Amino acid sequence: SSIYLVKPENTNRLMQVWCDQRHDPGGWTVIQRRLDGSVNFFRNWETYKQGFGNIDGEYWLGLENIDWLTNQGNYKLLITMEDWSGRKVFAEYASFRLEPESEYYKLRLGRYNGNAGDSFTWHNGKQFTTLDRDHDVYTGNCAHYQKGGWWYNAC
Repeated sequence: SSIYLVKPENTNRLMQVWCDQRHDPGGWTVIQRRLDGSVNFFRNWETYKQGFGNIDGEYWLGLENIDWLTNQGNYKLLITMEDWSGRKVFAEYASFRLEPESEYYKLRLGRYNGNAGDSFTWHNGKQFTTLDRDHDVYTGNCAHYQKGGWWYNAC
């Protein structure tokens, strides 16, 4: 696992990504990494669009980057989690892509497989919400309640 420089199709931009080679099969592009709480994820729309954090530590790749990557081919989504005692679980979705910004980066997921529980399908088809752009179905703003942006259904 290490940092790679990639150029998505239909863009002239190069972007740094963390590529995880540990999970079989290798070659997973990491779009979000949370390790120790060192990076604040309570951010505005523009920051979530561009990405933030440190690619060697905690970071968010950026909605625009995720959109470019996931719309150039067929992709799966792998979510891995580990608790403080070392117990690991995963959730894998057979397909993963985002709609463009005009659709508020609406989430599109395929069939679930894994041992982490299928909590993400609840958010399938939902638009991204941040502290300054509320697109969830909750009467308040889930990003405020949860202290971070996400494809919230309700919170």
